[in-house]
Amino acid sequence: MTDRCEVVVVRRPGRALSVQDGLAELLAAYHLRTEAEKGAAVAGVDALPDRYRTEIADPRAVFADDVVLLALSGDTAVGCLVVTAPVGGRHEVKRLWTAPEFRGLGVASRLIGAALAHAEESGAAAVRLSVWDWRTGAIALYERLGFTVTASWDERDHLVCMERSTSTQGQNRRR
Repeated sequence: MTDRCEVVVVRRPGRALSVQDGLAELLAAYHLRTEAEKGAAVAGVDALPDRYRTEIADPRAVFADDVVLLALSGDTAVGCLVVTAPVGGRHEVKRLWTAPEFRGLGVASRLIGAALAHAEESGAAAVRLSVWDWRTGAIALYERLGFTVTASWDERDHLVCMERSTSTQGQNRRR
């Protein structure tokens, strides 16, 4: 991976998050955009469902058992991704978000690469994720990075479930 936009990815255990990280702002943008895409646009964070407002208000508590990856441009958080604690030998990737002005610069690819490295280092066999079926760009990115569609573990309509082994054998795809 190249450093095309001078963005670095830092790994923070959920318990080490700080209010200065910028994560809350990234999560707010993610949830507001997602609700709008679902056809349930809301005027602001206060109108989001409780579970999302809680994430935004106190990510340190919500993600205490997880690892949060932040993409930083200087001191500014421009992307995020949450890697859950492993369950059944698998980590799950959640909340992948890149600030719109940093899209197309490889930020999401670097965040996913860091998530895969973390999962492999922790001994997990695979990483899984779910993505809304209308997010075709994200699905294409995940496929380029070696994820494949798998049986759904989530009952919500319009979700595509994907998984990738953490093993690098056979995963020599360009990131």
